[in-house]
Amino acid sequence: MEEGKDQNATVVVRPNQSRCSPHKLTHLLILFLVLCFSISLFIIYAVRKTGVTTAIAPPVSIPQPCVEEQPKTDLDHWIKSPSTLLHTMSDEQLFWRASFMPQLKSYPFTRVPKIAFMFLTKGPLPLAPLWERFFKGHQGLYSIYVHTLPAYEAKFPRTSVFHGRQIPSQIAEWGRMSMCDAERRLLANALLDISNEYFVLVSESCIPLYNFTLTYNYITNSNYSFIGAFDDPGPVGRGRYNYKMLSEVNISQWRKGSQWFEVNRKLATIIVSDVTYYPKFKEFCRPACYVDEHYFPTMLTILAPDLIANRSLTWVDWSRGGPHPATFGKFDITEDFMKKLHDIHNCDYNRKPASVCYLFARKFSPGTLQPLFLLAPKYLGY
Repeated sequence: MEEGKDQNATVVVRPNQSRCSPHKLTHLLILFLVLCFSISLFIIYAVRKTGVTTAIAPPVSIPQPCVEEQPKTDLDHWIKSPSTLLHTMSDEQLFWRASFMPQLKSYPFTRVPKIAFMFLTKGPLPLAPLWERFFKGHQGLYSIYVHTLPAYEAKFPRTSVFHGRQIPSQIAEWGRMSMCDAERRLLANALLDISNEYFVLVSESCIPLYNFTLTYNYITNSNYSFIGAFDDPGPVGRGRYNYKMLSEVNISQWRKGSQWFEVNRKLATIIVSDVTYYPKFKEFCRPACYVDEHYFPTMLTILAPDLIANRSLTWVDWSRGGPHPATFGKFDITEDFMKKLHDIHNCDYNRKPASVCYLFARKFSPGTLQPLFLLAPKYLGY
């Protein structure tokens, strides 16, 4: 019977039967929670103390570099040509930036000197196709900068060497200091490219008289920069001198010359960094002074007389008289005229008699493009 079980029977304990009481389990659970809470408090304290933070990495399939990318500070960052000529610098900022010049004569990288051709114009370049032919095939040996009136927007095709070469500009008036400002602005923008070693100022009415190779060799092999600077005792020379400039410029230092010049990098840097003579010319050069004919010749004669050839590389015809040189039209461009352009030999080159005196000529009207284009291969070599 069920009620009649043996009281001395042995009780068998099964292996999976717990020996712990509910009271002990509760006690262990409380201890575990206290331990977790303590560990959490310690981690929070350590993070706040050391400033170390953790973040979950985003799920990416490409391995990420373990070293953060650093800003570009290698040499290429300093010697690479500017990718665009557009900037928002003021003239003051631009001239300051352009005044930097390496003091070591040797360069720690391969450098091919370039000639910066700086076009000073009111707007269009009607003779651009002739210049395109002149530059063709000589990439890497030249750069181009165009200063126009601020409102003018040049629209050259992407295939043109003039595409994207317009610099930030301001109004320039003939015979005024603003003309010198424009020329300094061109030099300063060109100086931002460390490869530019020579700087040629030309106008929209200028043409090259020889091919690019002869022009490049003539300029780069010269021991001097080319800027006209002579002492004119007459009314259009010393007659324009203002004695209020006496503290910086005396009348015996006053010079006159053509504004169309070619200078090397050293002289270009001197021009854009001048803070001594520029203010005097701007303040005291009379309205009829035609300061663009006097500022550069006078200033460079004082600061670097042994570095200039005292002549220009740009030919003009003054034989017709008047305040301006002759302007040539379509019917002036004949074979005899083209031969005449090369028959001028009254000059020195590196202190020796030269067979080539001028590399450029002006003033050519837009109507001369077609005859010049036809005769250039035979008489100009391009």
